[in-house]
Amino acid sequence: MGLQIVSAEERMSEKRGHKIVIMGKSGVGKTTLARTLDSEKTLFMDLEAGDAAIEGWPIDVIRPRTWVECRDFACYLGGANPSLAEDHAYSQAHYDHVVQQFGKPNGILTKYDTIFVDSITVAGRLCFQHCIQQPECKSERSGKLDTRAAYGMHGREMMSWLTHLQHIRDKNVIFVGILDERIDDYSRTIYELQIEGSKTGRELPGIVDEVITMAIMTGNEKTYRAFVCQTLNEWGYPAKDRSGRLDLLEQPHLGNLLKKLNGGSVQERKLDFVDPKSGAKKEEVNNV
Repeated sequence: MGLQIVSAEERMSEKRGHKIVIMGKSGVGKTTLARTLDSEKTLFMDLEAGDAAIEGWPIDVIRPRTWVECRDFACYLGGANPSLAEDHAYSQAHYDHVVQQFGKPNGILTKYDTIFVDSITVAGRLCFQHCIQQPECKSERSGKLDTRAAYGMHGREMMSWLTHLQHIRDKNVIFVGILDERIDDYSRTIYELQIEGSKTGRELPGIVDEVITMAIMTGNEKTYRAFVCQTLNEWGYPAKDRSGRLDLLEQPHLGNLLKKLNGGSVQERKLDFVDPKSGAKKEEVNNV
């Protein structure tokens, strides 16, 4: 097989999904965001058993109870990874197994444009429960849990799962998770994703396309919810916009957000370089 080069025209005409992580404090309304999506084209992955927020909303749901079921669904959704050996998760052998179990995915998954995962925080807990039961996470001497080995395995498992979902090009995958707030040793407020282990929270922003914080804002004597979408924000919330199409604050409506990500021209973004001594702007470089 020769070298396959995707032309610019082909790449721009491809159907492309967006991978989004939305973080927010408990009770801010993350699960309710599913109501702002097209219910006929959305599959709700209920890991929290907390679908009261979408009660009465006609949306299809799957309810994995174990980490193995989460892995099987990701493999079923994303297909086989040809670079993996047969004994690895997400390999061709794994994919053949889940197809035999669930049936051919084309007839089942074609109708869905978006997978809504509620939540990545609980997915991390299921993964850790799976890891601590594995033989390689037990001490050879005492037979007790080797915590370091368990967290190491947890990080690898979560990264493999997220990376496999990231490579699903034709579907949106939206993860929601709890935002933790803590004070560091220098009395600074730090916001970070609540999830087992440090590796997943540290590397997740580099995997997905959009990192958004859903926050309660105050302005003009009013309190309202908003999406914080850009890295440079005055509140220090985790955020990232790979598309270049989102404003600093966006309406907390996923349907409108996806429309904005899919259409329109990319905003011209510039990086300002400022001399820390004089405060004078030195130059501007286009970020294309």
